[in-house]
Amino acid sequence: MRYHTLDAVQIPEDVWWTDEFAWKAVEQSSTRGLTGARIVQVGVKLKGRPITLTSNERGGWVPRSTVLALRAFADAPGVTYTLTLADGRAYQVQFDHEREFTATPIRPAGDMTGSTHYRVTVPLIEV
Repeated sequence: MRYHTLDAVQIPEDVWWTDEFAWKAVEQSSTRGLTGARIVQVGVKLKGRPITLTSNERGGWVPRSTVLALRAFADAPGVTYTLTLADGRAYQVQFDHEREFTATPIRPAGDMTGSTHYRVTVPLIEV
């Protein structure tokens, strides 16, 4: 199995990037000038792309030990990490604190161990 890595933390490759194609690299705004002519401004976004890694019902499950490591990363404000996807693409990211990091156990139990598996949502943002 191949892995994504967030610094040294391994995340299974079937935790997938759900919003990979939901971001627009080009931003545009328009207004009307005093003459009534339309004024259009267009620019390319340099950073700020959301990268949300998400498990699903059938896969992308991560062990509790990984969840604890990701939670520690999420609780560190302003820290930049290197995310390397399983296909080799790399991004400099931070946790997006406007969105929630979630981890839900596959089979909740009273004796969770380091190998108990969870579904996760890891909200990152490119910096």
